[in-house]
Amino acid sequence: MELKDYWLAVRRRWRIVVATLVIVVAFAGIVTLTATPQYESSTRLFVSTTSESDSSSAYAGNLFATQRVTSYADLVTSRALAGQVSERLGDDSDPEELMDSVTASVVPETVNLEITAVDMDPVRARDIAQAYGEELTILVRELETPDGESRAPIRATIVDEAVETSSPVSPQPVRNLALAGVLGLLLGIGLAVARELLDTSLSTGDDIGDVTDAPILGNIATDEAANLAPLEVLTSATPWAEAFRVLRTNMQYVEVDEEQKVIVMTSSLPGEGKTTTAINLALTTAMAGQRVVLVEADLRRPLIAQRLQLDGAVGTTNVLIGKVSLVDALQEYGTSGLQVLASGPIPPNPSELLQSHAMEALLTDLRGKFDVIIVDAPPLLPVTDAALIAAQADGAVIVIRHGRTTRDQLQHSIERLEAVDAKALGVVINQAPSRKNRTGYGYGYGYGYGYGFASEVEVDSKRSRREATARTRAESKASATKPTKAGRRRA
Repeated sequence: MELKDYWLAVRRRWRIVVATLVIVVAFAGIVTLTATPQYESSTRLFVSTTSESDSSSAYAGNLFATQRVTSYADLVTSRALAGQVSERLGDDSDPEELMDSVTASVVPETVNLEITAVDMDPVRARDIAQAYGEELTILVRELETPDGESRAPIRATIVDEAVETSSPVSPQPVRNLALAGVLGLLLGIGLAVARELLDTSLSTGDDIGDVTDAPILGNIATDEAANLAPLEVLTSATPWAEAFRVLRTNMQYVEVDEEQKVIVMTSSLPGEGKTTTAINLALTTAMAGQRVVLVEADLRRPLIAQRLQLDGAVGTTNVLIGKVSLVDALQEYGTSGLQVLASGPIPPNPSELLQSHAMEALLTDLRGKFDVIIVDAPPLLPVTDAALIAAQADGAVIVIRHGRTTRDQLQHSIERLEAVDAKALGVVINQAPSRKNRTGYGYGYGYGYGYGFASEVEVDSKRSRREATARTRAESKASATKPTKAGRRRA
C-alpha cells in the first residue's frame, strides 16, 4: 500500500479510528481517576575515602569510591538492609514491601548515591527514604571496617535529607491522557488499515473495477422513502427516485443495437436488493413512456406479486406449460402502464422450465410486444437459473450490496455468466451510504440526486422558468417597439 492508500483507508474507516481513540482515552482516564496517589521522597549520599594526603592518593581514593558506590546502590535493595530499616521505622513494616518501594541510582561520573522511596503517604515516603539513608551509612561503615580496626577507609555521608512533598508523582493526568491519545490514535489507524486489508467487500468503484470491466450503471443509496409503495415514491422528487432515473438513463446505453431489450436482473446472493431494483427500474422506464414488462423468473422465491399487491396465482409458470396465454397472464400495475408477468405456481423443476424452448418462445413473444423486458431472476451463486435466462436474453445486470457483497462473490457470479456465454451488462450498487452533502462524483461509482446534481424534475422546472422569462421579455420588447394608435393617427 502507498501513502495515499493508507489515507483513503483511514478516511473510509474513520469510525474505527475515533472509536479506538475514545476507548483508549476513556480507559486511561478511568485508570487515572481510580489510581491511588503516590508520593516520592529522596535522600542523597556522598561516598568518600578517608586517606587523601596527596593528589595521587586522592585520585586512587576517588577511583576506589567510584567503584564501590555501585555496590552500595545494589545493597539498597537487599533484604538485610530492609529489615534494619523496618526496625528503625518501628511500625512493623514488611521488609518485602520496603524493598519494592525503594530504588537507588548512582549519579553518572560521580560518587553520589540517590535513594528514592515511593508511598501513598508523603510523610511515610520521607521517613522510608531517610531511614534507608541512615541505615546505609551504618552498613557501609560495618562492611568497610577491617577486622581489628575502628575506622573504615571509605564512608557514606548523607548530604541531602529526605523531605516531604505535597505533589504526587503518580498518577499524572495530563501525561497519561496525552500518551493514551497518541496510543489510541496509532492503534486506531492500525486497526483501520488492518480492517481495510482484510475487508474483501465491494464499496467503491475501484473495488468493482478490479473484478470486472462491466460498467457501473447505478448507485442506489439507502433512503426511508424506499418503504413507500413504488408508484408513490417514484413519482416524487426524492433521492431514491432520482437514483432510478439515473439508472434508467444509463440503461439506454446498454445494448444500443437492440430495439427491444431483454435485461435480466440478478445478484450474487439473496438479500442484495435485485427484486426491488428490478421493480423500480421497470416502473421508472414505463413512466418515461416506453412499453415495459416485468417478468417474474424467480420461480423459487417469487416476490414481485407480493410487493406490487398483484395476483401471483397466474403467471410465468402457466405460460411456459401452455395453460394460459401470455395476454391473459399479464397484469397492469396501477395506472403506470407497466405490465407485470407474475410467477404463477412454484414448479418442482424451475431450471428445466427456464432453459426450455417454451422460455425462449416466451422471450421472443415479449420482444414483439414490448420495448424493454426486465426479468427478475434468482441469485447466481445458489442456483443456475439466472445464468440460463441470461444466455437467452441480451445480458444480465448484477445488483451488489454496498459493503456486503465480496470480490469473490462477484467474480464467481461473472464466471457463472461467462460459462454459458452470457454477458454481464453492468453492475448496480445497492444500499450505499447516503452522502447528500457531498458534491461531485463521490467515490467513483456514479452520481445522482444526493451528490449535488439536480434531478430531472428540477431541470424541467428550471427550463420552464427560463423559457417563460424569455417569452415575457420578448413580449415586453415587442410592445415597446410597436406604435400606439395615437401615434398612427398623428402619422
